[in-house]
Formats: sequence, C-alpha cells, structure tokens
Amino acid sequence: MKAELKLLAWETTRRCNLLCKHCRASSGPEAEEGELTTEEALAFIEELSGWARPILILSGGEPLLREDIALLARRGTERGLKVVLATNGTLLDREKARELKEAGVRRVSISLDFPNPEEQDAFRGVEGAFEKALEGMRILQEVGIQVQVNTTLTSHNFRKLPELLKLAEALGAHAHHIFLLVPIGRGKELEDSQLSPTEYEETLLWLFHYAQKSPLEIKPTCAPQYYRIMAQQRAKFKKTPEGLHTFTRGCLGGVGFCFVSSQGEVRPCGYLEVPCGNIRQRPLREIWTGSEVFLRLRNPDLYGGKCGRCGFRYVCGGCRARAHWATGDFMAEEPYCIWEPEDGSNTL
Repeated sequence: MKAELKLLAWETTRRCNLLCKHCRASSGPEAEEGELTTEEALAFIEELSGWARPILILSGGEPLLREDIALLARRGTERGLKVVLATNGTLLDREKARELKEAGVRRVSISLDFPNPEEQDAFRGVEGAFEKALEGMRILQEVGIQVQVNTTLTSHNFRKLPELLKLAEALGAHAHHIFLLVPIGRGKELEDSQLSPTEYEETLLWLFHYAQKSPLEIKPTCAPQYYRIMAQQRAKFKKTPEGLHTFTRGCLGGVGFCFVSSQGEVRPCGYLEVPCGNIRQRPLREIWTGSEVFLRLRNPDLYGGKCGRCGFRYVCGGCRARAHWATGDFMAEEPYCIWEPEDGSNTL
C-alpha cells in the first residue's frame, strides 16, 4: 500500500491548563522532562519539510503553553507545510490569534464535548472552559483563521451530537471532527462509557446522512467503519470534500498519518502506544520508510480476525489503536465493528 505522509500530529508539549477526563496524554500543569527544545523542534521541521509536505498539526497538551509555538508555526509555513493547531481555546486572546495568523496557521481546532457550560466545564475540569472556548472561536474568526470543532463521543454525550453539530454551524465553524473514544491515558477511566458497537454503527450512519446536508466538513476520527459505510452508500454520496480535508481512508495510522510526542517518540497515531523510533536518534524519514510497525500497518492482508477477510479492509482498516487497546495486538480485528464480512476476495 502506498504510504505518503499527509498528516502529522506533533504533541509539542504535554503541559495543559485543563484536566479533561478523556485526555490521551493525561496532561496537567507540570512540564514533562525531555520536551524537545526550540532548537530541536526547528531542526525537526527542517528535516520533515525536506522530504514531505504534510498538514502539520501542532497539538498537545495545550500548545499555546509553549512560548515558541508561533515561531514553530512560522518556520513550518516558511518551509511549505500546511500548519494547523489544536487547542482547548481557553488561552486565546486577540494578540495570540493575530500572532498565529501572521505565522501562517490555516486552521485552529477547539474541542467542545457538550453544548452547555455546566457539562463542558465538568468534563474539562475547569470552570469557565466552555465560555472561554467560544470566545476563542470568535477571536479566531475575527482575525481570519478557520475554526474546527472537535468532539469526543462517549455514552454521556452522543445523544447530544445533533445539538453539538447545530452549535458548530451557528458558531460559523468550517469543520466538525467527531472522535470516537479510545480509552488510554486518563480516558481509561471512561472505558465503561464507550458506545456499544451497535451505537457506533448507528451514530456513524446517522452522521453520514447528516453530512450530506450540512455546511460543515464532517469527519469521524478513530472511526474507520465510516469509510465502509461510505462505500456501501456511495451511490447516494454526492458531497465532495474540499480544502484541508483528508477524506481518503479509515485508519491512516502509519499509512498517511503519524504522531510525534513531546519527547520525539514516533508512533502510528497518538492513541496507538507502539513506539517506532525517536527523531532524536533517527530522522523521521528513516522511521517512516523503515519502521517494521509502519510496514505491517501498510499491508491490510496481514490483519487478523474478520478484518483480515473483510472486503472493505483497504478503505476501512479498522481502528488499529482500538484493536491494540482490546487485545494487545495492533493487527487484530477492530473490536467495535458489527460488520460481518462474507467474502474477503472483494477488496475495495
């Protein structure tokens, strides 16, 4: 399978001013030892841009806690990368937003998991998080930066999804990316709050139909089954994704996407805690092209269980992080997919 790096999520820091219940990184206010220095970070951007032109997602933790974040964004832009940023939005002010705009940041994602302050603040662990996130969105739009809303679905909020989508539309967001929980980090405490496989399927099918009439770019994440549903519904699918949207395949981990931690560790994605190398020891290009983990992920015929015999394995891939969480084997079958393949010879 062709493996062109199209998206790279960079955990620029693990520090965060919030204490979100689902946090992959178990982020908190304290800085982690060994965080990439400014010099190391700039060198990484230089090496990356020498061979690839991915969308570079500056993430965290809370990336705005890095004093050099605008510098890193500017260097990425100067080197021809499409730079975006993922934040909780609570630290944004006009000065910071203008700085990001001048640095070439094209889009900023802000997480909203509930459509009201009471539940959002409780989920994020800090009072005022909801209102500050909305204010951050307004400021970004004033300076001309696209806004994306991110939502992580659990049993506590998935029935509020229609309300959240309407809120994103009312706020003038360009996109709404829906994340299906992978319970790692602090998210382990929400393990029993995952949707059931049937609820996943019903929610994704509902999202597919909603996306046909919504002005939003809607993209489920950690939900590769959506691409199987799209393939099954393709005769009705008429909306062509545009702009920054990478609407190509279900699980992109190790195929078109990778993750770099605050300490330089490379993984297929932030939720798949399988190390593939470290940019402090080897250039990312060598890791991307030579990691045994990446090479296995690029061969769907090696998938285990029903994923390995599924005709949709090339367009879906199953969530490799969820397979690893459930079984310890990232090539095992997706445990939250209800589809029962009949004949794996019909690969799409």
